[in-house]
Amino acid sequence: MGSHLRVGEVLRSAQNRDPSTPVIDGYRNIHHVTASRTLAQIQLSKGINPVAKVRAPGGRRRPAILIRSSPWKAGTAETPWHDVFDLDNGRVRYFGDHRVDHPVPVGSTQGNAVLLEAFAEHQAPTAEQRALAVPLLLFAAVTRNKTPKGYVEFCGVAVIERVEQIEQETKGRPFPNYRYDLVVLDLSAEDDQVDWAWIEARGNPSLSASDALELAPRAWRQWVKHGHPALPDVRRQKVRSEGDPASRSHSAEDSYETAGLFPAPRQPDSAGTVSFGPTEQQEELTATALVDRLRNLKVHRLNGRPSRHKPLSLLWGISRIAAGKARLAPWREFRDEVGGLLAEFGLPESSVTPEYPFWRLKTSHLWQVTGFPSDSSVEPSIATLERFNAKGGLNEQAAHLLSDSFVRSQAVAVLRETYLADVDHSELMDRLGLAGYENASGVPDGGEEREMEPGPASRRTVTLSRIVRDPELTATVKRLHGDRCQVCGLQLSTRFTTYSEAAHIRGLGRPHNGPDKLSNLLVLCPNHHVQFDALAIYVDTEDTVRVTADGNPIGQLRRHPAHQINEAHLRYHRALCGRDDE
Repeated sequence: MGSHLRVGEVLRSAQNRDPSTPVIDGYRNIHHVTASRTLAQIQLSKGINPVAKVRAPGGRRRPAILIRSSPWKAGTAETPWHDVFDLDNGRVRYFGDHRVDHPVPVGSTQGNAVLLEAFAEHQAPTAEQRALAVPLLLFAAVTRNKTPKGYVEFCGVAVIERVEQIEQETKGRPFPNYRYDLVVLDLSAEDDQVDWAWIEARGNPSLSASDALELAPRAWRQWVKHGHPALPDVRRQKVRSEGDPASRSHSAEDSYETAGLFPAPRQPDSAGTVSFGPTEQQEELTATALVDRLRNLKVHRLNGRPSRHKPLSLLWGISRIAAGKARLAPWREFRDEVGGLLAEFGLPESSVTPEYPFWRLKTSHLWQVTGFPSDSSVEPSIATLERFNAKGGLNEQAAHLLSDSFVRSQAVAVLRETYLADVDHSELMDRLGLAGYENASGVPDGGEEREMEPGPASRRTVTLSRIVRDPELTATVKRLHGDRCQVCGLQLSTRFTTYSEAAHIRGLGRPHNGPDKLSNLLVLCPNHHVQFDALAIYVDTEDTVRVTADGNPIGQLRRHPAHQINEAHLRYHRALCGRDDE
C-alpha cells in the first residue's frame, strides 16, 4: 500500500494484527501502515523480528529486521538485559536474545543468529555488497491508555557498528550473550520519516538492490556508498532547540526517559580482577551524562581556583582512548605520566600527588581501579599502590563513548574550559597527544625530513603531505554569498575586486578530519574566520552567533538557499567550544 513511519510516532500494535483498520484506540495501526502486496505481515511479538529473505537480482536479501525493546522487562528472567536508547546522540546499545536457560551455543538463538548475519552484511567491503545489507527498524514499547502492552514508538533506522560477546548474570547465574552497538541514522532529509515502499521494494523479487536503494533514506544511501567511515556524518544528532517538541524522541507519557537509561548489571573486569568504583546500581552511561559528569567533578579548590589533578588525569585517560591504547594503565605508568602533567600544568601552589586522582576519580562514575584484593575498600597508601601495581583508567562505558570523535571533542572542551582556562591549551594538547582539539581547523599533516643538504646555510629537504582542497568549492560558496561575511555582512574591497575567506566548520586537519564539501563551509571576513577557528565564537541551534566566553550574541548567521549547511558540522564546532548544550 505504501505509507510512512515517522520517528517519534506511537503506533498501535494490536494482538489480532488486523491490517484493514487504519486507527485503533486513537493510534495508527502499525499493521495497516506496513500492509504490503509483496511482504508477509510483519511481527513485533519478539525483540528481534526478521522479515523473510527473498531471492532477487543480485542475490538473496532480507527486506528488514524489526527490533523492539521493552524497557519494563529489563532485568527480569524473561529479559535479563538492559537496552539503551540514546537517540539524541544516534546510538543504541542492544542485547541479543540468549538467556540463562538456553542450552544451545551462544549465537545460535534465532535473534542472535539473524543479527550476527546482519553485522557481517554491514561490514561488507563494497557498495554493491552493502546494497544487499538489511536495515534495522527500531521500535520501543511504550505505555498508552494505562497499559504497557500493544503500543510501540518508531525510533528510526540503524546500522550495526560493532558486536561483542559478553557475560551477563541472572540471579547469580552467569550466561553468555551478544551486545550490539547500533548507529541510528539521520532522517532529517526525509522529515524524520521512512517510506515503507523502500522495505516493500527490498522484498520485491523482481527489483534489483540498486532499484530498491533509490527509495532508501539519504543517510542509508550514503552509508551504502561509503561504508562505516560515513557513519559520523550520517548519524542522527540532536540539532533542534530544547524548546522544540520535535527535539525529544519520547514524550512525557513514556515509561522511560529520552536517553533510555536502564540499570546495568554489575560485571567483573575483563581480566577477572575485582573492580572498585560506583558499579552497584550504575546506570548505562550516555554521552550527555558523561559530559555532565565531567562538568560537575568534585574537585578541591586552592585559593579559589579548582584543583587540576582530576581534570588532567581525565584528559590523560582520554588521550589513551584517542591513541588506541588500553584504557587501564598500571599505577607506575600513571604515576610517571600524570605526575609529569601535574608538575608542568598543575596549580603552582599544588603538590604533585598522582595517587590522589588515581583512587578518588572513582567518585566521577567514569573511572575504574582494578587489581587489589577483594576486601580493599579504603584508600590505599602509596606503598600499597607500588606493591600491587594496580591498574586505573576510564571505565568501559566511558571509554566506549569517548572512542567517538564527536563525544571526545565535547569532553576535551568541557575539561579545558571548566578547569583549565588559564593553561596554555596548545602546549597541553600537544603534550597529551591531543593536538588540534584547541582549535577548529585541526593539525595539518606534517612533513618528513630527509638528509641535510650542503650550502652556506643549513637546509633540509622536507616531503610534505598536505590536504588537497577543492578550489571550485571555495569559489562557489564565495560567489553565492557575494564575498560577504555570513556573520557581520562585511565585504572587503581590494584594488580590483572583493575579498572574503572560506572557513571549514569541521576542520580538515587531525583530529577533526572534516570533509571538503560545500555543506562544511562558511564565508567569513578575516576577523570572524580567526575567531571561529580559535573557538572564540560559535553558532547556536537558532543560528545566533555568540561569544564562547560569555554567550553574548554578536550576530545572526545568514543563510543562502543554494548553500545547505550540514547541521552536524555546526554541532561539532559547538562541541569543540564546549557549547553543544545550547
